[in-house]
Amino acid sequence: MDLDFTAEEGEFRQRARDWLAAHVPPAPLPSLETGAGFAAHREWERTLAADRWSVVSWPEEYGGQGADIVKWLVFEEEYYAAGAPGRVSQNGINLLAPTLFDFGTEEQRARVLPPMATGEVIWAQAWSEPESGSDLASLRSTARRTDGGWLISGQKAWSSRAAFADRAFGLFRSEPQATGGEHAGKPHRGLTYLMFPLDAPGVTIRPVGRLDGKPAFAELFLDDVFVPDEDVIGEPGQGWRIAMSTTGDERGLTLRSPGRFLASADRLARQWRAHADPADTALRDRVADAVIGARAYALFTWANASRFLAGERIGAESSLNKVFWSEYDIALHETALDLLGPDGELTDGSPGAGSDWAEGYVFSLAGPIYAGTNEIQRDIIAERLLGLPKGRR
Repeated sequence: MDLDFTAEEGEFRQRARDWLAAHVPPAPLPSLETGAGFAAHREWERTLAADRWSVVSWPEEYGGQGADIVKWLVFEEEYYAAGAPGRVSQNGINLLAPTLFDFGTEEQRARVLPPMATGEVIWAQAWSEPESGSDLASLRSTARRTDGGWLISGQKAWSSRAAFADRAFGLFRSEPQATGGEHAGKPHRGLTYLMFPLDAPGVTIRPVGRLDGKPAFAELFLDDVFVPDEDVIGEPGQGWRIAMSTTGDERGLTLRSPGRFLASADRLARQWRAHADPADTALRDRVADAVIGARAYALFTWANASRFLAGERIGAESSLNKVFWSEYDIALHETALDLLGPDGELTDGSPGAGSDWAEGYVFSLAGPIYAGTNEIQRDIIAERLLGLPKGRR
């Protein structure tokens, strides 16, 4: 792992820093979990895309700059250091797009990726179902063959961004689950990966509020929703293999880049120096742990980036990444709120300094659950990385 940047990478960093300094809104945008905030963040995506900063690692033909993973990580560091808005298009650009690059057709990439890059089309993630969260292969929503496509039916739960998004992607059971023979007990067989519009006939959206009431998620009820063949990703029945690629991206590098935590840890350290009681050594040590954790995560990510550049893929190691950042995020926000004291509980533009820390804390609590619960990730680490025997399920 070489942490010395080239002159070209240094020039890219400065160009990103200058652009962000000139374009990041001077005041925070409203929460993207509200209608007004969602619209404001969608407009920010358009601003990014206008100068090809929305998806810097994509090929130029789809709106990117063709940057490699080093430049992408550099941009992420500068993005969060500049205090830029959250990415409302995150599900699409970080999860669906890598899947389309690996498994989609040229027609799908040409049709789906450009409006994703500009924020014209925002994507929801439709994975989990009632009683099918971490055990995703037990899902029961179906895709039934019809002329020119598929009819999908069922219920999706905890669909990120679905309250305001335009389209969604997820897995559906296109072949009856085998109860005998060679495929018995293999529920991951016969799943198909589909994209579908959220304004189609047969789609009902029911927003689900977080602890603060904001609809970060939604339930989707699907009743014979038509999906054309052109919106199948990969081969019908092969959705599980494709989905595992998507979850690898989600748990690995793309969902939580180190720039996010480096910026938060730096901000926490500044607040400690400005407001803390120097005699409170216990809290001081927690702040130091937060700074060390952010830097350790960055180094781990750079090591994985080196592997990518060498042509390797990240497999079960992505579970290590997911467990670390999700639990680190909670600890970071708890430290910030303890440092701020009562002011840390103020929200919604209150004059106290803790409003965005409080909202970030509420969101961080979901980290050990989404992208595969940490209990399941620890099973994966134990079995696939440590070679321990499988436990009883």
